[in-house]
Amino acid sequence: MSDIDSPPQPAAVAGKATLLLVDDEPSVLSALRRLFRLHGYTTLLASGGAEALVLMGEQPVDLVISDMRMPEMDGAEFLEAARAQHPDVVRILLTGYADIGSTIAAINRGEVHRYIAKPWVDHDMLLVVQDALKRHDLERQNASLQALALKQNQDLQDLNRTLEDRVKSRTAELEQMNGMLDQAYEEVKRNFTLTVTMFSGLLEMRGNGIAGHARRVGDLAQRIGVRLGLSAREQQDVHLGALLHDIGKMGFPDAMLGKPVSAYGPDDLARYRHHPLDGEAALMPLDKLHGVAAIVRQHHERFDGRGFPDGLVQDAIHPGARILAVVSDYDDLTHGRLAERIYTPDMAKRAIQDGIGRHYDPRMAAALFAVLADIDAEEMQGVEVLASQLLPQMKLAKDLLTNRGAVLLAAGYVFEARVIAQVAAFAARENLKVVLRILPSSIRPPSAGAARLGKGKAA
Repeated sequence: MSDIDSPPQPAAVAGKATLLLVDDEPSVLSALRRLFRLHGYTTLLASGGAEALVLMGEQPVDLVISDMRMPEMDGAEFLEAARAQHPDVVRILLTGYADIGSTIAAINRGEVHRYIAKPWVDHDMLLVVQDALKRHDLERQNASLQALALKQNQDLQDLNRTLEDRVKSRTAELEQMNGMLDQAYEEVKRNFTLTVTMFSGLLEMRGNGIAGHARRVGDLAQRIGVRLGLSAREQQDVHLGALLHDIGKMGFPDAMLGKPVSAYGPDDLARYRHHPLDGEAALMPLDKLHGVAAIVRQHHERFDGRGFPDGLVQDAIHPGARILAVVSDYDDLTHGRLAERIYTPDMAKRAIQDGIGRHYDPRMAAALFAVLADIDAEEMQGVEVLASQLLPQMKLAKDLLTNRGAVLLAAGYVFEARVIAQVAAFAARENLKVVLRILPSSIRPPSAGAARLGKGKAA
């Protein structure tokens, strides 16, 4: 039976716990109800275990006090069932018998918080109930905090995973953007170098000139820079300086450009000795080419200090200028630009050898000879391919030139279908048998369509 006839509780005790009192003796229930109501507890009454289980299923209960000796279902059985159905309810056993075995069974099976012997002391009964409820409340708070901590932990792990995924995604985006920027930058560098190469070739085609000197000197100078372990920036400056070292000759009359230096008269020679200064002045407005301008100014200095325009000695000369001095003279000798006769490569090497320590830095001359030996070895390798046999992804091993020495495509260019068609059209228009040297590693499969061919007339 429920305590439905109890008067309304004052607001001050509205937050007290709800107690379920179970005993088959009405006088015991009445005494317990009176005790707990005086202290603000809400009470529910049941005369047996079955009735108590029904009440627990209908409304919330915080604590149950059950007698041990009851008909049909004793206290141990009831508390065991209550624990199974409502594990959060605090359970207290009330017993008037000195049967320790039954009490222990009730404690073990029902997981009883405490047991109280009849007759009880009201003060002790209240203290037991208060202690049990406080302990139970702490356990619930602890469980709630643990659940909250577990949830926050899980949320934090989820957040960390989300952040990690976002960081990975953002990192991938940045890496992709950096890759695109690097690719774009490399493309700009290639286009800039190609533009400079074409510009220097156009300068050389004035009058009866034939383009190719600056390009050849640039290739040799760059390879020497690599062999000497120069930085990427130093290698670039040496290469560009080689391509532009004769830019100061733009104002020369055609008559001067058409004869070797050894044939110059006094006036022409004076003008010739001034062209490094003119070349430097032409490049100085470009901040990125200041290092190149220094190389252009000094490329006619001599190792012994008897060069021009400043008479610099040995290490006072820019390393790029010392490289350019020996490379430019070698190419001039082998192409008739420095003397009235054309030197063979061996003759030119001997002339360079004779000038070591006076005209040329010994280290730069030795590097030139090593690079020339490498080039001779490379000429024995590679694959020559006709324009009609070109395939996409093949890579050019040497510059593709016109019959006057102008650069059509620079070494390292990777062919695509559109350009292959343009090369074929050029060969047909010029009536040339165009033979290109292709890197073997870019031919797939290595021997397909790339057997060595007769050299024919090359562009």
